[in-house]
Amino acid sequence: MAKRGMMSESLKQLIADELGVSEQVAREGWGSISSRDCGRIVQKAIEIAERSVTSM
Repeated sequence: MAKRGMMSESLKQLIADELGVSEQVAREGWGSISSRDCGRIVQKAIEIAERSVTSM
């Protein structure tokens, strides 16, 4: 059984827009994103999560 991602599609898309890779995702899918860009997306998601926890 495949494990589903922890990050919502809307959050991934928001971050992809911010990092400038959303057009590539739209054309070729998430599998076409480089490991460097995937790392940047995860890093940004962690930053967002940390900000939301500290603002509680």
